[in-house]
Amino acid sequence: MCLFAGTLPATRLAVPGIEPLLLTAMRVSIAGMAGLAVLLATRRRLPPRLLWPGLLAAGACSVFFFPLSVALALMTVPVAHGGIVLGVLPLATAAAAALIAHERPSLGFWLASVAGSIIVLVFIYRQSGGVGFATGDLFLLVTVVSGALAYTLSGRLSMLMPGWEVISWQVILGLPFALLATWLLWPADIAHVPASSWAGLVYVGLVSQYTAFFIFNAAMVRIGIAHVGQIMLLQPFVIVLLALPVNHEAIRLETLLFAAAVVVVVFIGQRMRVKRC
Repeated sequence: MCLFAGTLPATRLAVPGIEPLLLTAMRVSIAGMAGLAVLLATRRRLPPRLLWPGLLAAGACSVFFFPLSVALALMTVPVAHGGIVLGVLPLATAAAAALIAHERPSLGFWLASVAGSIIVLVFIYRQSGGVGFATGDLFLLVTVVSGALAYTLSGRLSMLMPGWEVISWQVILGLPFALLATWLLWPADIAHVPASSWAGLVYVGLVSQYTAFFIFNAAMVRIGIAHVGQIMLLQPFVIVLLALPVNHEAIRLETLLFAAAVVVVVFIGQRMRVKRC
C-alpha cells in the first residue's frame, strides 16, 4: 500500500516534463525490461495456455488503462485530491472480487466500504465547490475501475502461479507496444526534461508498475482480494502526507479530516468477514 501510495506523487513529478502518453509508454518499457530480465534470470517457462487470457486482461488494466488515466488526471488535479478520490478503490475491488473471484464479503464489509466511498464522494463535491465532477475526477474514476479489475484479476492468477511472475508476464506482454510507442512519441527536446520528471518516471516504472506488485499479489493470496482492497483505504492518507514533501502541496485541515475518516472506516472494515468460495 505504501509503495503504491507513491504512484500519484511520482506521476505528478513526471507529467510537467513528460506528457501522459509518453510517460505511460516509458514506465511500461522500464517495467517490461525489468520483468524480462527477472524471468530470463530465473529461467521461467511460459505460463499454461489457459492463463493467457487472464494475463492479457489483467495486463490491459494494470499496464495501459491505470497508468494512463492517472497521468491524465494529474494534469489537472492536485495529488492530495487524487489520493482521496482513490479511496473508492476498495469498494470497486470488493465488487470485482465478488463478481470475478467468487469472494463473498459480509454485509458489514459492504457497509464499511460504502461508508468510505460516501466520504470520498462528499470530499469531491466540497472540493469542486458544489459543481460536481471535473475532468480530472472522471479520469480518476477510470483509474479506480481499471485498478480494481487489475487487482482482482492479478489476485486470481497469483493463486495459480507466483505473484511476481504474474506481474512479470503482464509487463512483458505490454513491452513491444510500449517500446514502439516510446520511439514514436520521443520528443526532440528530451534534454530539457527536468531531473524531477526523470525521478518520477523511475519510481513509477520500477516500483509502481513492477516491484510493488510482488508484495501486493502475495498479500492477496494470503488474506483475500477484498481484504487487501480494504487496506488500500489507508492509501489516501499516505498520499496526502507525501504530497507535502514531494510535490510541495499545502495540506488543508479539511483534507486531513477526510483522510482520517477514511482510515477509521478501514479498521472497521478489516474486522468484517469475507468468505472465499
